[in-house]
Amino acid sequence: MNCGFSIVTTRSMQWFCNSVTQQLRTFPDYYDRNFQTGVSGRMQTRTFADGEMEVEILTSLRGKQVFLLASCARNAAGIPLNEAKVELYHAVDAIRRSAAQRIILIEPYMTCSRSDRTTRRNSVGFWVHYKTLASLGINHIITYQLHSDKSKTAVDPTRVLIDDVPVTGLLMEYIARTSTDLLGSSSAQGVKNWAFCSVDAGGEGLARQYAKAFGADLIIAHKKRNYNRANSIESIKVLSDTSLQNKTIWIVDDMIDTGGSLYALVKELRNRGVGSVHVAVVHPVFSQPAVERLAELSEAGFIDRMVVVETVEITPEIKKKLNRLEIVSPSRLTAEIILRVYDQDSLSPFFEEPNLGNLLNGKGTYNLNL
Repeated sequence: MNCGFSIVTTRSMQWFCNSVTQQLRTFPDYYDRNFQTGVSGRMQTRTFADGEMEVEILTSLRGKQVFLLASCARNAAGIPLNEAKVELYHAVDAIRRSAAQRIILIEPYMTCSRSDRTTRRNSVGFWVHYKTLASLGINHIITYQLHSDKSKTAVDPTRVLIDDVPVTGLLMEYIARTSTDLLGSSSAQGVKNWAFCSVDAGGEGLARQYAKAFGADLIIAHKKRNYNRANSIESIKVLSDTSLQNKTIWIVDDMIDTGGSLYALVKELRNRGVGSVHVAVVHPVFSQPAVERLAELSEAGFIDRMVVVETVEITPEIKKKLNRLEIVSPSRLTAEIILRVYDQDSLSPFFEEPNLGNLLNGKGTYNLNL
């Protein structure tokens, strides 16, 4: 017997949970599903004097599919990464003890996604995270745009399912519908004065997706890292045989962490005489000193637009410092994924390559309300 579903959240994702449940109510068949009483479950987290933690479920989850929204990244509540991760593990344990039918974790940005291999005698963060979740009883993990496709091979599908949903299409749809350059364009024309640029060779595939969707040029940057110091680079070069003079350049990547690579690349592109520089990334991680670097580039007029998907909470302080920041919410996407998973419908539409004609005509997959 299907007893419906409930959505619960850790403290770090309460803001996102509110937005997702609000979006759920806008789907035409929401009230036809006998969800009138709501789908939000209640969960409480306590911390004790000695630092220990306890999570308690305050509503019945017996027999239900439970969607747990969680994040271990930056949040307005100020919960540190490691505390948020422990809270997530406690939450899964509490839900399992509440006799839920299935537990589906939705973690839009997986903070450990870059720790996915051994190069020394080192631990592997993604593996530790997955094994802990699996041992606690998670049935299904949904995340957005893992740093590497290889990470998914660590997940045993006989124990836990994983859906790594790409959200570059969400960014493409937003860009297509908010760029004045595209007014009057058609899918056949593309954008001849645009070029999409990767931050490094590893991001070439992503930049190629954008270039193909928009019918634009592709530029690749080569980054030389300083391996004696974490999150630092020695130099960055733009590899292009064609002139970049007066071109509109879109720098695309899966995330901005400290912003060091982006900072160097923007300056290099400006030295090449480009017309304007825009940035589009999925995960706004913004570790220090990223905000200061981006603010400097913005104030100098080196960056014209910065578009991000809010897989990590953008705090009021960040919004104030980055006045060129454009935020695309994934809450409607998440709401639709929840309904599709609950109904056992396919998620294939979110994996299809975007079509520029559809993006321009407002017929994209994501139905953005602009």
